[in-house]
Amino acid sequence: MRLLAALATLLFAAGFASCALAHAALISVEPASGSTLATAPKVVELRFNEPVTPGAIRLIDGAGRARDDSRVSASGETISVAMPADLPEGTAVVSYRVISQDGHPVVGSVMFSVGTPSDTKPPASAGNGLGALIWLARVGLYLGLFVGVGGVWFARWISRTLTGMTVPRVALAVGLPSAVVSLGALGLDLLGLPPAALATAAPWKVAFATSAGRALLFATAAMLFALLALRSAWPSRALAMMAVVGVGLSLAMSGHAATAPPQMMMRPAMFLHGLCVALWIGALAPLAALLSKPTPATFAVVNRFSAIAVPAVGVLALTGLALAIVQLEKASALVETRYGLILSIKLALVLMLLALAALNRFRFTPPLARDRGARSILKRSILLECAVALAIFAVVAGWRFTPPPRTIVPETPLAIHIHSDKAMFQVLVSPGKVGKDDFVLQLMTGEGTPLAAKEVTLTLSLPERGIEPMDRGASLGPDGYWHVRKVELPFAGRWRVRIEALVSDFEKITLADELDVPPP
Repeated sequence: MRLLAALATLLFAAGFASCALAHAALISVEPASGSTLATAPKVVELRFNEPVTPGAIRLIDGAGRARDDSRVSASGETISVAMPADLPEGTAVVSYRVISQDGHPVVGSVMFSVGTPSDTKPPASAGNGLGALIWLARVGLYLGLFVGVGGVWFARWISRTLTGMTVPRVALAVGLPSAVVSLGALGLDLLGLPPAALATAAPWKVAFATSAGRALLFATAAMLFALLALRSAWPSRALAMMAVVGVGLSLAMSGHAATAPPQMMMRPAMFLHGLCVALWIGALAPLAALLSKPTPATFAVVNRFSAIAVPAVGVLALTGLALAIVQLEKASALVETRYGLILSIKLALVLMLLALAALNRFRFTPPLARDRGARSILKRSILLECAVALAIFAVVAGWRFTPPPRTIVPETPLAIHIHSDKAMFQVLVSPGKVGKDDFVLQLMTGEGTPLAAKEVTLTLSLPERGIEPMDRGASLGPDGYWHVRKVELPFAGRWRVRIEALVSDFEKITLADELDVPPP
């Protein structure tokens, strides 16, 4: 444990706190998505909340044709897509796939219309099973890192025998090809390519260039060190230690948790979390094998493992709590987001694992030396722990497909400002897209002071889609603003907005403007 403490100190001192990295999110588009323009723009700019690298940017013009003559450039947080000079009228779609700093792809589409909107749709996903391949490869990688490397460390440092190494060997045999498959699948996902493209250099090149690619290289090295530790004699303990440290380093290099700010805390926490998972889970299969044919030395091995298991589980719990707090930001995210639901399932399984570990430590281990029946009970309990650990691997592999709540950028309401000499109306539309929206109306005089009104009516129409004017009465809220809630906006496009404010029995102020509603 002194070595673990020294390693943790080294990680903090080495300064894992680099620039704050996160999961990228699109925060603005110019021209605005869903807007209708009189002439084609020269450039479409996508701005994200962090620097990104272009993966695959595709343009479909208003005639529904995929164009390969758009030019893409990147500068920090901004991706610029130069439009071809002969862009026809209609609705154009820019489909983007960019690489965030945590090595994961961020995908989406923005739309704008030149002249009259058309029925152009974003390209559909190919549905080629890549997601299932990524998930399976990640589960296999977890087996190699935690069961394989952790099992070898247990053999060289705790049991000091190679008895019970069948499962760790199989885990390493699964983990090494899983790392290779993960690397190739990462490249395919980043570029939006089909599996057949694995035979080309493009997906491998882009995957190696990401932080996730480098993390996979460390994971591969950790598993190779573990295999050498099984074959070598005198340096086996050093190789096993290098392997288990490599597990922690690979997890601390990339991913949602490791790249979250503050990195002075998150990277070391992720390192220690991965390290303790390997020490605990890796010991389960060898322990079960030793208990199948116990010797007088078996009881000493169990006691040695129990001595390190308690502090390892404590560190595991503390680092897991810290990681969860940073990723979730608020408790309601546990049930309101997909990431939180995965975490909730994981926590339930971890609590089950902790309960089994406590039973093993305080109930089943003490009578081992004098009660043969206790050995069978302990073995069954350990095998159940193995099954729960495998379920946890399967669940957390799903995090690869969903961003944590901390990275979700709140939707920005649409806003328009309408003014005349007599009055100024500020209109906020939330969430500001197709579907049900809430309108907030702030009424002011021409000098900017609050305008009192007896009655306010909001009128909306979308002539290009055949939607005639629809009137909705506004209600005055306690905040002093007029509210119109749950207004159905069924289509994207340039909506006409008219607001009538009855300020007295003989005076009505009417102002009108247009509102660009983006597609869903």
